[in-house]
Amino acid sequence: MTIKSGETESLNRAIYGYATEISGMEDENRLLKQTLEALKIELKKFKTPPFIICEVKDVINDKAVLSLKNGNEFYVDISEECKDLHAGDMVLAHQKNLTVIEKINTTKRFNVEQFVIIEKPDVSWKDIGGLKAEINEIQEVIELPLNHPELFREIGIKPPKGVLLYGPPGTGKTLLAKAVASSTNSTFIEIVGSELVQKFIGEGAKLVNEIFELARSKAPSIVFIDEIDALAAVRVDIGTSGEREVQRTFMQLLAELDGFNPLDNVKIIGATNRKDILDPAIIRPGRLDRLIKIGEPDKDGLKQIMKIHSKNMKLDKFNIDDILKKMEGMSGAEVRAVCTEAGYFAIREKRKTVTRKDFLGAVQKVKHEASTEGQDFMNMFR
Repeated sequence: MTIKSGETESLNRAIYGYATEISGMEDENRLLKQTLEALKIELKKFKTPPFIICEVKDVINDKAVLSLKNGNEFYVDISEECKDLHAGDMVLAHQKNLTVIEKINTTKRFNVEQFVIIEKPDVSWKDIGGLKAEINEIQEVIELPLNHPELFREIGIKPPKGVLLYGPPGTGKTLLAKAVASSTNSTFIEIVGSELVQKFIGEGAKLVNEIFELARSKAPSIVFIDEIDALAAVRVDIGTSGEREVQRTFMQLLAELDGFNPLDNVKIIGATNRKDILDPAIIRPGRLDRLIKIGEPDKDGLKQIMKIHSKNMKLDKFNIDDILKKMEGMSGAEVRAVCTEAGYFAIREKRKTVTRKDFLGAVQKVKHEASTEGQDFMNMFR
């Protein structure tokens, strides 16, 4: 039978269409298989029970002593696939029988930088007023050993490892710490005492250890512990589990202080408003043995602080001494608040110059707010 040319073309088109259809079906089939495999893998993840993250306390007779976050310890088997297990390793354990499945390749349990403030401060000694004697003392204890350690080696003495700044709120304790970090070109690591006490047992002490490791790695550095009384209050014999955790963290801090060489490039500065409740162990010789009281400024100090905070303000001509008399007993932070409020009074009246009346109103407002806060605080205990 003879096939005409038109029929040949039609047949070729049909064959080509059929082949294309088969190819499309094969691609679709391959895609469906890949989707099915992915769904099987995902389903397996949902069926697999979660593992528990534990710490290895010890390895005895091919078995491990595991410590859980709640403080419990268990003597468990080790999987054949888990090799070279040592105390201190973090592992995954089976949820039912706590058999060690796999070692986690990490040495850190915290991202330390989430708990601290790390910066290179730009605060200079010129930004601090009314604390001349205190500045001289902190320069001797912190700045001189960091900048000229050879002087102490020649004389044959060891400088203090750190200092404790104590006094009322707003008197410049944090500013002093930042200024000495700036003058020594040191990394400033700021932490709050309450942040060192973590929810789970044992983690606060480990966080302290890693913070000091961070300080050594970024040396020269200054570790500033604000509200240190939250961590270093007088220890009690009987207390809750939370209080015992605070004590464990505190003992780790003491151990870190004892491990420091006084001429290392790391210095410790503590700050508190409640020196009276501190444990004697933190302020004994060899630890934070230099105590510097940061009190409220006198008349000359108020004048210096006033000049610092008002140097960029456009002031009307008036006798500043009259304002200073009404500011007696104020802290440096309150003086700064007065300057800010005086500027607001001028802004509200759409003026570019700050007058005596603005400052008088600002002093009255800041004093009223301070007295109101103090009264509210006292009412809490009635």
